[in-house]
Amino acid sequence: MKYDLINDDLLNICKTASTEELEELSSDIREFLIDKVSKTGGHIASNLGIVELSIALMRVFDSPRDKIIYDVGHQSYVHKILTGRASGFDSLRKFKGMSGFPKSRESEHDVYETGHSSTSVSAAYGMAVARDLAGDDYQVTAVIGDGSFTSGIVYEALNNIGANQTNINIILNDNGMSIAHNVGALNKYLDKIRSSKKYDDAKSSVKTALNKVPVVGGTIRKGLKNSKEKLKYSVITTEGHIIESLGIKYFGPVDGYNINDMVNIIKAASEYDGPTLIHVLTLKGKGYYWSEMYPRKFHGISAFDPETGEPLSSGGGASFSKVFGDTLTELAFKDDKIVAIAAAMGTATGLLPFYDAHTDRYFDVGIAEEHAVVFAAGMAKQGYKPVVAIYSSFLQRAFDYLIEDIALQNLHVVFALDRAGLVGADGETHHGQFDLSYLNMIPGMTILTPADGNQLSEMLEFAIEMEGPVAIRYPRGSSEGEHLRLRKFRGSNNVINEGKDVTILAAGTMLDESIKASEILKSKGYDVGIVNVAVVKPLDTSWGSIGSRVVATVEDNALIGGFGELFNSEYKDRDYEIVNIGIPDSFIEHGDIPSLRSEYGLDANSIAEKIIEKL
Repeated sequence: MKYDLINDDLLNICKTASTEELEELSSDIREFLIDKVSKTGGHIASNLGIVELSIALMRVFDSPRDKIIYDVGHQSYVHKILTGRASGFDSLRKFKGMSGFPKSRESEHDVYETGHSSTSVSAAYGMAVARDLAGDDYQVTAVIGDGSFTSGIVYEALNNIGANQTNINIILNDNGMSIAHNVGALNKYLDKIRSSKKYDDAKSSVKTALNKVPVVGGTIRKGLKNSKEKLKYSVITTEGHIIESLGIKYFGPVDGYNINDMVNIIKAASEYDGPTLIHVLTLKGKGYYWSEMYPRKFHGISAFDPETGEPLSSGGGASFSKVFGDTLTELAFKDDKIVAIAAAMGTATGLLPFYDAHTDRYFDVGIAEEHAVVFAAGMAKQGYKPVVAIYSSFLQRAFDYLIEDIALQNLHVVFALDRAGLVGADGETHHGQFDLSYLNMIPGMTILTPADGNQLSEMLEFAIEMEGPVAIRYPRGSSEGEHLRLRKFRGSNNVINEGKDVTILAAGTMLDESIKASEILKSKGYDVGIVNVAVVKPLDTSWGSIGSRVVATVEDNALIGGFGELFNSEYKDRDYEIVNIGIPDSFIEHGDIPSLRSEYGLDANSIAEKIIEKL
């Protein structure tokens, strides 16, 4: 490697190095990323694709005075390297280590924290308006991918930006998978003209001169403008037409691996008086064979062998996502009213088998969770049985629609909430720690929490035949529990055993930790009962007659609004005392699940200690 990425002043190198040297820096960064991420896991494909663009941004702009916001943020690894954090990559996504997303606490260069997609344009617009109100003159740039461009919030922001003509730069990082392609040599030629400051200066000069011509000057000017616009729109890409019709200057497409071209076009855009969109064409996984071949697999991957591209660990048994997808696929063979809906995460939520077997009944709406929910409502209204598979933390975006469009009409839609509870390395923005809280408050919502894959499969079959809205929430990872096979799910909870001193109500996959905690308690002489809480809502009416001194609720959800609070509201006046164990009132950092459970009091030892305190 030519550069010492840990000790060299990379920001200065971006400013002063030759094009050839910057190309060498790009190569070194890719080599570094493959080496480090192969050991820690992470989002590698998106970062490999954006190396040169990240360097070009640092060459043109003065970070952190100039604000650069990376949408979603999983493609910010190169940004972190360039801003002096290469030494942190050995701890990337590890407990107490460096985050895989932008974090203001890590660096002043992370000017805005992201994690969910499509927020960068709105945030950048807010920063730009604040800048103008304060009379400042720094640049504000949002870097957003073509996938994120499917979300409605982007167009809400563009509508405001175009109307107010705020100086802001939007960079569309288009990896060619979803929006548009270059349309030929004439398009490139026109883009060079349109990206030239001289061209805009010339337009301004012609406009001024024609306005001075008596009587016919204005008419000639309008005619030239109309002819130019017709020519331009006949050859530029579709999104250029759409963007410019919103009042935003379109630049591009530009090759995302030609640093000189990108620098020139970014400079031209930054000098333009008004909002701009720069269309950059990139390749997901650029520079690493396996990632280029399988960009979806390498979007987010665990530690892998850089030679073969294969994960170093199999993950230990079928995942909950796989069990869900396989079960739904089989059920759909028997019931042609079942449809599956995903929001850009069909493969990740296990729906690939369903797509292969029932293509006409599979719908991926893109990063548009709100639309997914209302779309499901429409299908349910017409007698179909929509199953909506969305990550727990992503469904938060559609909260209003869960209430107004689903629950209010009591529509039968099944929500498969993947990645519920603690998810691990992705951290604060991805933990599914609020789903029980935001679902509990919705009238008519049934909430199911499987303890293992067998129970998930049984629950899904049961839920399909229910009425009204149903949510099944389950975690990331292996669906194999350490407990014995549970009684088949038939719509109720499982009493594993009864205890005189304490009864532990273990929601979903907290069953295994609760069983371990019960063994600790038994070793200290306590008589302990365990209930597998498979149904959080509606509350089990039999729980009022529990004969223990203490009842402990255990959940991997926020304590506020969660299962424990719901239980308290109904049973607070009973003879037993209650202790609620769950996620405290805080955002949970990234790290491995055992470390996080220990840190936040959800491991067996912590559960046992809290129960002993109450006893």
